Amino acid sequence: MTESTGKDVKDTLKNHWLVTPYALDAPLPALARLARPGWSVSAGVPSMADATGAADGAGGDLLTRIAAVHGPLVSDVSKAVELGERPVCILGDCSQAIAVLAGLQRAGIAPLVVWFDAHGDFNTHDTTITGYVAGMPIAMITGRGNQALVEADGLKPVPDTDIILADARDLDPKERELLEQSKVAHLTDINEVVERVAASDRPFYVHFDVDVLDSAEAPAQQYPVPNGPSIETLRNAAARLHQTGRLAAASMNPWALDKETDGPTAAACWSIFNALVGGA
Repeated sequence: MTESTGKDVKDTLKNHWLVTPYALDAPLPALARLARPGWSVSAGVPSMADATGAADGAGGDLLTRIAAVHGPLVSDVSKAVELGERPVCILGDCSQAIAVLAGLQRAGIAPLVVWFDAHGDFNTHDTTITGYVAGMPIAMITGRGNQALVEADGLKPVPDTDIILADARDLDPKERELLEQSKVAHLTDINEVVERVAASDRPFYVHFDVDVLDSAEAPAQQYPVPNGPSIETLRNAAARLHQTGRLAAASMNPWALDKETDGPTAAACWSIFNALVGGA
């Protein structure tokens, strides 16, 4: 299929909901329980896990095991697009967004990437303080650092100029240097993000890591960061992005499920994400 730059992406798409209940290579059953009737849950839980918790059939290093989790998501996203539907994905960690992008590319869509996150996700194995793979996906997507996961997912690197990183107020020192040297649009003004997307005629993919929210308003976060945008600001931005009619796919990393299931943080996150995708 020939890659699209936006002209043949429908203005109105049916949402195709996908849940990938893993954090890196470890099963995350609590995430599977968010699925509603009619949603697809990737590979089931815990049927893909062996006694060590790794993805079934995925021996070797961590990136190999993560790639085994990503494989079904790449296929499911591609199939959804080919059915004329919008992939709407609930992800266990930010690295799974690589698989969403790979699925879009496989189906012929080359979108702008709009990434809402309190963190930069722009580390490489050379810059990281923690070694956390889910803190590296934008760097990987743009061809930086270890490319094993990108290659396993079948993703062609995305140009820096096709990435809009929204907020990212918490950056490691070397990560900040790498980001400043790049051509990624790092925008701290949420309204500017919307304006940048609206000014383009391209389809776009939004990844929403809910820790972008101000932790004072949404405290049940895995990695809470203070002084973020408000619930109202993000909900309004999400609705405006939906109204462009060019949302090709969306994904969300949820709140800390071990701290809250149906409380105020969950309600806030669902309200923003549903505004983005036009409802469940």
